Amino acid sequence: MTDTAVLRQRSPRRSPPPPVRGTLLGGLLRTARPKQWVKNVLVAAAPAAAGELFSWHALARLALVLVLFTACAAAVYLVNDARDAEADRAHPVKRHRPVAAGQVPVAVAYAVGGLLGLLAPAVAAWLCPPGVAALLTAYVGMQLAYCVSLKHVLVLDLVVVTTGFLMRAMIGGVALGIPLSRWFLITTGFGALFMVSAKRYSEALRMAGTAGATRALLTEYTTGYLRFVWQLAAGVAVLAYCLWALEEGGVPHTSVLPWRQLSMVAFILAVLRYAVFADRGTAGEPEDVVLRDRPLALIGLVWAAMYGLAVANW
Repeated sequence: MTDTAVLRQRSPRRSPPPPVRGTLLGGLLRTARPKQWVKNVLVAAAPAAAGELFSWHALARLALVLVLFTACAAAVYLVNDARDAEADRAHPVKRHRPVAAGQVPVAVAYAVGGLLGLLAPAVAAWLCPPGVAALLTAYVGMQLAYCVSLKHVLVLDLVVVTTGFLMRAMIGGVALGIPLSRWFLITTGFGALFMVSAKRYSEALRMAGTAGATRALLTEYTTGYLRFVWQLAAGVAVLAYCLWALEEGGVPHTSVLPWRQLSMVAFILAVLRYAVFADRGTAGEPEDVVLRDRPLALIGLVWAAMYGLAVANW
């Protein structure tokens, strides 16, 4: 056997690059992660909690904020994929992302991402209260810092992702001038931390003992620590929600049933049901867990109905 033949046998075989398919516009849309946009409906959380959701002014303002937040999130995804294009090409799954596959040139991804990241806060400053533009700017800056370095820092990566969810929940109230209660912020923040840490825990369990982890930081966390975080966050979220539900707050009770107190049951059941997937290590993307599990979706609908009745004081 010749030396050339020996070298060929010893050299690792690299998979061929994926074929480039689709248009540039389609690639940009895929890079913007439309599947993740469902998270942005959290912009309606504060107005819904305050009973300020059912007016044309509120709906129009929230629709605008939803579009602007989605644009900011898309900007971050575009910049992130452009920055990680080389690394993604060596990954068996991420190599099919439009930027890594060459469907969207790196320069175009940077340009479109930068444009969206600048345009959305500028439009918010023109059409919305100043706090909206400030929150959008902070979100873009924080997420870009996460893409560059913070995703490699223990604990801070969990804090940044959690804060992104909290900003979504806050911005609707800021847009409509609705005061944000301490219980709303605590429940939302720790509820988000519960889902984020449960996702990390599930990823860590799947990757245990696997060489070449795709998310290097997960190798520095222990599954015991991540389990502690999601259990702590779940407990604080439940406690804060129960304190809100049991607080009188000077609201006259003319409803047929104490819907606020009864909604605690549905909320706790939802947390317990979600914890089943976290414990099994199958709590991936939160939207996938909620939409694919029918009992959890049903519990969510029951909770939403009780919450709505409580806000309407029926």
